[in-house]
Amino acid sequence: MKLDDKDFLNNILQELDSIGHIESADFPNIDLYMDQLTTFMEQQLKNTKRYADDKVLTKTMINNYAKNHVLPPPERKQYSTEHMLTLIFIYYFKNILSITDIQKVLVPIQEKYFDSKNFTMRDIYDEVFSMEPELMGQLKEDITTKYNQSTETFSHVSPKEQAYLQKFAFLCELCFDIYLKKHIVEKLIDELPDSSQ
Repeated sequence: MKLDDKDFLNNILQELDSIGHIESADFPNIDLYMDQLTTFMEQQLKNTKRYADDKVLTKTMINNYAKNHVLPPPERKQYSTEHMLTLIFIYYFKNILSITDIQKVLVPIQEKYFDSKNFTMRDIYDEVFSMEPELMGQLKEDITTKYNQSTETFSHVSPKEQAYLQKFAFLCELCFDIYLKKHIVEKLIDELPDSSQ
């Protein structure tokens, strides 16, 4: 597909529309066993997978998060809503951050709000994800801008080469944006107080 084909951009924007978060009201009101938990996460986050046979979260992953104190251990082999909310944050962080960075971000939140009755993990989740619609709109605008900039590159090469090089330019713009944001995220994490103190 040529980069200057508007379907290319429309397909990307439609793909973004299919990716949303789990509304906190959609979380089960009962604690789940591991198999129920992985099934729930798989059903709810299937649109975020790259390939159909990818797993959202496996038993091994979840056990490793608990073993590394990124996720509190289950009670009587059951995972509460707070566990599920925490796993959603882990799921989004795990492709960007190291397990040590995830731990540094989440442990203070869990220590204060995991079993809280006043301001809870659900309140934090709802507040964070309330920003999603506006951020999604900004992201679509940014992607459209990067796409349009890319279609104006490599005008001096053959049309066949141009199509590939324009996609490469678009990919580079997106990756550079991710690189810079990841750099900022790492700086923010480095400035967080050490929860072990």
